[in-house]
Amino acid sequence: MNITAKGLTKIYGSGENRVVALDKADLQIASKEFISIMGPSGSGKSTLLHLLSGLDRPSSGSLTYDGRDIYSMGDRELSAFRRRRIGFVFQQFNLLPVLTARENIIMPLLLDKKQPEEAYVKRLTDVLGLGGRLTHLPGELSGGQQQRVAIARALIAQPDIIFADEPTGNLDNRSGSEVMEVLKNIWEDMDKSLVIITHDSRIARMAKRQFHITDGVLSEVTAG
Repeated sequence: MNITAKGLTKIYGSGENRVVALDKADLQIASKEFISIMGPSGSGKSTLLHLLSGLDRPSSGSLTYDGRDIYSMGDRELSAFRRRRIGFVFQQFNLLPVLTARENIIMPLLLDKKQPEEAYVKRLTDVLGLGGRLTHLPGELSGGQQQRVAIARALIAQPDIIFADEPTGNLDNRSGSEVMEVLKNIWEDMDKSLVIITHDSRIARMAKRQFHITDGVLSEVTAG
């Protein structure tokens, strides 16, 4: 899946309260790419992720997935598109505390009235090291394990691309490093595109292409 963003702009407010959160961002994401977008708090990186993934609509600009402008879709169609083609990993794990790890993982499929492919569930949970934790509730798991469950949930519908917004932000250094290795391995082994939003230069450097965003202005970091 190839993604092309042209002139993506997001403006909040008007007059003296006008804030340009994202200013005419251009970005192309090829199939199976690993991209990092780095910037300080308030720079516009999460705004960019929300626009790239269809979670929010821009003030102006276009975004196409394989040539189709996703902002031309109605809300219901866009919601279904996100559910089936895009995976999300956030800083907050967003797991339902009353459901087991397995139930949290397969929930997106059940919402789409689909049954999980057990062979794929096993492969996914084995890759993530969750085989012995599937019957545990989130409160019985470590932070790193909870984030792995969230990653499995993001991948359960076999999406084309994963967007990760500060995926290690709530983890200690060791757990964060382990989660990043897992994401990198998934990108390598499962042929997914991966876009990571981060403020950590060590994480940003793991990507094949690196971008920086400051005051809503996006630029690619060239090797030097």
